Amino acid sequence: MAREIERKFLLKNDDWKALAHQKTHFAQGYLNDISDAIGNNDDNRICAKSSVRVRIEGEQANMNIKSLEIGLSRDEYEYPIPLADAEKMLKTLAVGPVIEKYRYLVKFAEHTWEIDEFLGDNQGLVVAEVEMQSEDESIELPNWLAREVTEEVRYYNISLSQRPFKVWSEDEKA
Repeated sequence: MAREIERKFLLKNDDWKALAHQKTHFAQGYLNDISDAIGNNDDNRICAKSSVRVRIEGEQANMNIKSLEIGLSRDEYEYPIPLADAEKMLKTLAVGPVIEKYRYLVKFAEHTWEIDEFLGDNQGLVVAEVEMQSEDESIELPNWLAREVTEEVRYYNISLSQRPFKVWSEDEKA
């Protein structure tokens, strides 16, 4: 079992772009509806405990299963799949719209940051993520980061597939 430990932040400016050393197009969709798991479920219905995602990253594709825990650390399993299969799954099986984004890699201090610049219905949203070895690992934060959103579910990709950034109120975007 793999455990993903990461922190997520909004960005205050584009200073990170000068440091980016790789840019890759991503298309990803979710194969299960987790709306009951995100919202309240007071009537004892069975809720999803994981998200099942198909992602195309450049010319590679994978399937990912991630626990729906909120916060810094979640279970994650990822497996390569044929690109043609991923394309068909995104076209025919994805629940909700497919998320598209550019991912930039930025080396800062001892970590590689992943900066996601969203397209389509999520255009205007840019977030930075950094993976860590442990929950108590100390990391140096770049000055181009704004506030941390690690525990804000609306910034999770699966949430963005069900309620995209373009429909958020100005207060939600602040």
